[in-house]
Amino acid sequence: MQADTQTSPILASVLMVSAMAILGVIDNVVILLAETIGLWQFHLIRALMMLPLIVVLSLLGMGSLRPRRLGPVILRSVLITLAMLFYFASLALMPIAQALAGLFTSPIFVMLISALAMGQRIGPWRILAVVIGFSGTLCVLQLNPYEFDAKTLLPVAGGLFYALSSLVTRSHCAQESTVALLAAMIITLGLAGAIGLAVFSFVPHSFPDGFVTRGMVWQMQPALIWVVIQAVGSTIAVFMLIKSYQIGETSYVAVFEYSVMIFGPLFAWVALNQTIGVMQILGIGLIAAAGALLGWRSKRAAAVGEAA
Repeated sequence: MQADTQTSPILASVLMVSAMAILGVIDNVVILLAETIGLWQFHLIRALMMLPLIVVLSLLGMGSLRPRRLGPVILRSVLITLAMLFYFASLALMPIAQALAGLFTSPIFVMLISALAMGQRIGPWRILAVVIGFSGTLCVLQLNPYEFDAKTLLPVAGGLFYALSSLVTRSHCAQESTVALLAAMIITLGLAGAIGLAVFSFVPHSFPDGFVTRGMVWQMQPALIWVVIQAVGSTIAVFMLIKSYQIGETSYVAVFEYSVMIFGPLFAWVALNQTIGVMQILGIGLIAAAGALLGWRSKRAAAVGEAA
């Protein structure tokens, strides 16, 4: 038993870092497939590819596909779908370092919503973590008050909706199977993709052609391989992410999620020649430090609760 206790944190961290390495690489392919197809077609096709793989996860004993409470699961799925739509849209418009920085503002939003809307007491260490994380986000996004560009807010909007989905998960979906939550999310993303694809394909509009506004593309062969890589890679990565949370302590494992902010920009720099400046590297470090601080305080709070 002692060996299992010592091994599980190591295995959990290895699984999480591996999952983040995969996601950091495959999220970069959105830049490549965005040259051929649009956001909505991507999510529809990817969902159709991922659903059979999620069924396999259920058959392997990872959990039931049927949710216990349909309403909260649907709400969570809608929120995380909005988060992913904003995030993936930003991937085609800015370097992955900026997109990830915006998405990883979610812990900051969780703290603020918990304090302002839910009345939870936030101590000085968590306030410090929010300040550090926010400063890091500003460094990575490199916001210029004299040349404001609304697209820089896309990943931050993703972070807001991701935070809301996390709060709903914690408060109303704690007893749900992870596989059921994943399946519901992918189905919702697929439905959103189908609706968006229908709108931009058949409803007259004056928007210029782009990743977010592109309708159906029938000659999608150049993008198909990248969609397959995204679908298979996402399923494998999520499988490892689920397993890491099953065998490791949540506050400990969650810190390793920030490793995606190393793997994503590093691969983009090596393979896609996306440059990253000193300020952005500093910002990534600050965001990771904020996440580690939040994880440490959560662990301390849990230990105090158990002792009491």
